[in-house]
Amino acid sequence: MDPITYFNRHSGGLENEQVYGEGFLKWAYGNPLGKLALHAFVKRAWFSKWYGHRMSHPCTRSKIAPFIHQYGLNVDDFLEAPDSFPHFNAFFWRKLKPTARPIDADEDSVIFPADGRHLGFQKASEIDGVFIKGQSFDLPALLGDEQLAKQYRDGALVLSRLCPVDYHRYHFPVAGMPSPTRAINGPLFSVSPMALRQQLAYLWQNKRSLTQVKTAKFGKVICIEIGATCVGSIHQTFTSGVAVEKGDEKGYFAFGGSSTITLFEPGAITLEQDLLDHSANQTELYAQMGSRMGKRP
Repeated sequence: MDPITYFNRHSGGLENEQVYGEGFLKWAYGNPLGKLALHAFVKRAWFSKWYGHRMSHPCTRSKIAPFIHQYGLNVDDFLEAPDSFPHFNAFFWRKLKPTARPIDADEDSVIFPADGRHLGFQKASEIDGVFIKGQSFDLPALLGDEQLAKQYRDGALVLSRLCPVDYHRYHFPVAGMPSPTRAINGPLFSVSPMALRQQLAYLWQNKRSLTQVKTAKFGKVICIEIGATCVGSIHQTFTSGVAVEKGDEKGYFAFGGSSTITLFEPGAITLEQDLLDHSANQTELYAQMGSRMGKRP
């Protein structure tokens, strides 16, 4: 399989992703026996629940220091010291110091909800290539609602992919009033490009959570969290019906790679040019939570 290359907005250059569990992914999605195992048990919720439970065992503390070293994580950003975590999962859903992720101050801007590799499209209905050309996006299947899909089909859509090495708390991209979260059940396929290059539909087949945020400037913004293989669970930490500010924490993922999708009503936002340019070439843009995703036209 080809390496996963993305453009890092903060460093200004192309980089190759260090894939956690690369050998397993290549086997599960590229080997005939692996594909049998994938459909027999890897995609099942119990498998990810079992693996997530393993990552909450005290013995997994020994994995933390090697992980930090291997992937070059900046411990100065951590709110708590690395040796304070009781298990690997606690380290995985760690909080950061507020100064580590400054929130774009422009009142007319929208921010990325999570650290990750992002793809952005000005019109969801015109997506014809995500990781490879010709893969269109099934918005009704993603939302589980034909009428809602009609309202947003010509709006902007941003896919944010979190790797296991990333900060795994996600935040509100806008200020507003959040609705209760609607859960949509499904399997738990990987959301790595290794898997999505073969089957983009994993994004709208996987288990996911959907929240609508009513805003004063951007209409109703839809925030979706997508589960994936070995993601123990999606935890929402916000309270529905209580107003939030841009950048407020919305929740966190337990162990594993995951994704979020942010969806806007038509004309509500103009996405940043670097995001659009790289996405048009099927290249993800790495940017941290709090940096600008787009602006009100």
